[in-house]
Amino acid sequence: KHVPLMEENFIQAMNNNALGTLVIADAAVTAKVQNFTLISTDKAVNPTNIMGASKRVAELICQVIGSGNATTCFSIVRFGNVLGSSGSVVPLFKSQIASGGPITLTHPDIIRYFMTVNEAVALVIQASSLSVGGETFILDMGEPVKIADLAFNMARLSGLNPYMEDSSSGDVGDIAVRITGLRPGEKLFEELSYGSNLKGTRHPRIMTVIEEELSNQHLRAVLKRLEQCVQRHDEKGLLKIIQSIASYNPEKASVLRAPNEFKKHN
Repeated sequence: KHVPLMEENFIQAMNNNALGTLVIADAAVTAKVQNFTLISTDKAVNPTNIMGASKRVAELICQVIGSGNATTCFSIVRFGNVLGSSGSVVPLFKSQIASGGPITLTHPDIIRYFMTVNEAVALVIQASSLSVGGETFILDMGEPVKIADLAFNMARLSGLNPYMEDSSSGDVGDIAVRITGLRPGEKLFEELSYGSNLKGTRHPRIMTVIEEELSNQHLRAVLKRLEQCVQRHDEKGLLKIIQSIASYNPEKASVLRAPNEFKKHN
């Protein structure tokens, strides 16, 4: 799930997140498992990094396998960052504040969706219970949060006066906030769906979206080539595949969506 680690090990990222999902999904159907819910990510929408592309392929796998059988009820749940989870920015900021700084920020304008662990767990379980098969559920993440504001507020809550390092105002304060630059594949703004065709469900914070699917035959042929590329460590071949089916484009600029894309659907 960690973007920089997946960028450095993208063969293994595709092997684990994409082909691993295929193995588990096929096994679920064979074993006549009743419900299968894929935990996806906002990074799977118009992915600009390997982590997002690998999860997008996992989504396509579940869509195709789910539409081809009547035994296992497949669904996808897509949402953003979970506060306090492994790799979350909050524990990182806490550690940096405790050590006296600097607090590192990749870009002053970067924003992200957040929810708590309890919220995420409850909504995933509830989304799974709503599924009748083949849905992509989008969780209402609320308002996106500017990460710079989060860093400054956390410092202030710790009794410190933060300042932006190398700013025109000078180094005035107790702890510096340092801009380190966007990491490879990192977006300024994440998206939660392709298009704007979100539809409500019985739960006020759970939406569904209908998105284009691949045919079973096409996807199986692509996945066979993908597996061959992984086995041969063919990085160029693998990149071509995920560019063709997962809309992977590391150079693509992110598009800023409405501050709260759920308001018009409630």
